[in-house]
This record gives sequence, C-alpha cells and structure tokens, in this order.
Amino acid sequence: MKAYIFPGQGAQFSGMGLDLYESSPLAQELFEQANDILGFNITDTMFEGSAEDLKETKVTQPAIFLHSVILAKTLGDTFKPEMVAGHSLGEFSALVANGALNFEDGLKLVSQRALAMQKACELQPSTMAAVLGLEDSIVEKVCAVTEGIVVAANYNCPGQLVISGEIDAINIACQSLKDAGARRALVLPVGGAFHSPLMEPAREELAAAIENTVFSKPNCPIYQNVTANAVTDETAIKANLISQLTAPVRWTQSVQQMIADGATLFTEVGPGKVLQGLVKKINRESQTVSATFETSIAK
Repeated sequence: MKAYIFPGQGAQFSGMGLDLYESSPLAQELFEQANDILGFNITDTMFEGSAEDLKETKVTQPAIFLHSVILAKTLGDTFKPEMVAGHSLGEFSALVANGALNFEDGLKLVSQRALAMQKACELQPSTMAAVLGLEDSIVEKVCAVTEGIVVAANYNCPGQLVISGEIDAINIACQSLKDAGARRALVLPVGGAFHSPLMEPAREELAAAIENTVFSKPNCPIYQNVTANAVTDETAIKANLISQLTAPVRWTQSVQQMIADGATLFTEVGPGKVLQGLVKKINRESQTVSATFETSIAK
C-alpha cells in the first residue's frame, strides 16, 4: 500500500518551492492564492529569504505546509494515497492531501496555529531537548520524577525521543538522562516547549478555529500523531488535531501501525528527507522515496 508522509517544522530551506513556482502553472496559481490569503508575500521569503528569515514563526509553518501541499497537488493523477500521516505541523498537510481539509482552510489554520504557538512561547520561557540512545520507558521515567514541567514530546524513532518543558526542568532532566546512559541529551534551538502542557493557551486558541472549520470525509485514513491509529471520522480528526498541541507526537508508533496495516512504500511529500530517515530507523525494510513534480509539470 502507498503511504504518503508530510514533514513538520525544521524542514524549511532557502529557495523552497521556487522550482515548483517556475515549472507549474498550477503551483504558481496556488502560491499567489496563498499570498492573498496570508496578507503578505510569503513567496518572497520562501524563494529569496535567508535561513534566518525562514525561522520567523509566521513564515516557517505556512512555508512548509505550502511546499508539501502544492507539491502534492502538482502530482496530479499519480497522487493516489491509500494512507497518510504528518509529523506535527505535517498533519495539516496530510489532511489537505486526503481531502479532509481544503487548501484555503488548511493554510488559514496553519497560520493561526503558528501565531498561537508563538504567543504561548512568549508567555513562559521553555524549550526542548533531543535524547539519543535510551529506551522510551527510561526517558519517560526520568521526566516523571524531574521537578517542574518536562514531558516526552516527539517519539521520532527507537532511540530518539525529544522532551519538552520548562528550561530548568529540561536542563535537570538532560543531566539525569546522561547519568542514565543516554548517548546524548542536547537542548534544541527552538522557541518553546511544543507538544507539552505549556502549549495549553495555543491549544485553546486553535480549538476555536478548528471547531469553526468545515472538515470533509477523507478519501483515505490519516494516522494521527495523538493516537497513532487510522482515523477517518471527521469529528475524531478535529479532536485529535486540537489535542496535538499539548500531546506527544507518536511518530514511531504511527509508522509501525501503518506498516502493520499494509504500508509498503512511504513517499515523503515536502522539503527534506527527515521522515524517510526516521521510517528507515523504525523499519529498515520499508521502502522510502521523495515525491517529485517532474511527471506533472505540463499540468
């Protein structure tokens, strides 16, 4: 079965999407539509901005979403997902790809999500850290006994888990994790504690926007971060999308479940190849490729 996977924050790069814009009339039309929806020319930053420019919150998340979704749309008849999943932000791209959300609503929600998360980050200094070389259960136990707010946030692949929380709690947990045998416990250069209880203000803000958005019956299941299971019910999709901001990204479990349900080929749609690498670490026998638009340039 064909599974399509969509990357999240961190996959952006300077010049992203320019090849699509220059080669596909459909892509050009959608990028211009995005500029109108957002009220600023995000294409200027995507195509010509520096890496630093692309880190700006109002740009990063919509830019990755646009690259993924527009690439999927240029694939035309060759794009026939039988299951989809997205890592964190990528879940919104996946929901446009499987027909649960339309392009405009998806972009609006991603933009609102980015701004809500930025506001939550400003309310309380917080961060995340990557932990390498430990069993998930050990990381969870260390987080549980560390004073302050610190939780498992991203289950990326076996032996790679990201924790999220208050700065002091993260620093204490990192030392405890090294003492417990972690190969590395490295604080990440991020603006806040994503996928932790500290994102509650953002969750509340985004919940209202999601509840007021029309979702359609998807044309294939999405394996959502919160449950790691196949979901096709619109009400459940909405609820999981709202919970996602304060709940962990269960990427390892999602990929394992997709494989159990018959996924044989994982196609990454969007910037970078991070998810392909994670899939290979989760199951080295899985086949992975990047989506390319060359086959549909004439559309």
